[in-house]
Amino acid sequence: MSTANISSPQHSTAPAAPTTGPSVKTQRIVALILLLCQGGITVSGSIVRVTGSGLGCVTWPNCHPGSLVPIQGAAPMLHQAIEFGNRLLTFVVAAAAIASIVVVHKAQRRKELKVYAWAGLAGIFVQALIGALSVVLKLSWWSVAIHFLPSMVLVWIAAMLFSRINEPDDGTPTRLFPAAVRTLAVVATVALSIVLLTGTFVTGSGTHSGDAGVGMEGRLGVDTYGMAIIHAVCMYVYLALTLIVVFLLHRTGAPKVAKKAGWVLIACIVIQWAIGVTQFYLHIPRWTVPFHVGMSSVVTAFTALLWAHGLRRVGNEDGTTASTAQRGDENVPAAQG
Repeated sequence: MSTANISSPQHSTAPAAPTTGPSVKTQRIVALILLLCQGGITVSGSIVRVTGSGLGCVTWPNCHPGSLVPIQGAAPMLHQAIEFGNRLLTFVVAAAAIASIVVVHKAQRRKELKVYAWAGLAGIFVQALIGALSVVLKLSWWSVAIHFLPSMVLVWIAAMLFSRINEPDDGTPTRLFPAAVRTLAVVATVALSIVLLTGTFVTGSGTHSGDAGVGMEGRLGVDTYGMAIIHAVCMYVYLALTLIVVFLLHRTGAPKVAKKAGWVLIACIVIQWAIGVTQFYLHIPRWTVPFHVGMSSVVTAFTALLWAHGLRRVGNEDGTTASTAQRGDENVPAAQG
């Protein structure tokens, strides 16, 4: 379906019917907090790694045998504090996930949103178990890799929840990108997955094992800089595919919000590229790692947001939607394209 024939739905300015459930605005705020938490904990995890604090707590769920909290003298207190603090952040993320479940259920939103909300919470519990496994395995490179990659999946899910919440529950699912653009978007997303995967290989072969006592034992036995070049090539492919997608969005008359999301994504990829280049030529200094990991979450989130614009629920032209979520928040638009 050509996007040139699709206009943004118009919404009535008449007062909306009251509801006891949270407004769309409230739901989006909660979803945004969850998204920020999902991305933020990846940064705190990278700080654990580059400060060598990964085994500041040597057991799980206790920090040390017989003690839930850090113990003076058991390990450098700074390392214990950083690792224990990262573990505590899991509860913050879980609280945000639970809040998202509560608001979408109280607002009686559609099943899709409830699935996203529950998937986010389930993923947090899975991540906690993977984190425990990585400690038991003394930060083996592959256990750290599988701890990072699901985080990107959770960022994607949170971004989709944030985007989909703004659509009317009774709207008509409408494809706003032509088939060629949708196919290319799928390929670009696969390319992003490969970029993230090869990034864990660079990390796994590098010097930042997560604990000074681990050293290079158990690291991935490949040349770090050779792997970094492979990682960079994958990133260039992903960037090229994204540029083509955005170009086609302009050619096919896609909604402005989709084109804007595309350009923001490209800007984020370029920033991430600059950080990666800096790491390569400065031999991966510690301070660059949290920035690179954080931007991975940002790029993943904006890729998800662009993806979400390809298929949206569009409300009635006269604004007479019956969505429970739309009642009680007349100033919040539904899907804008």
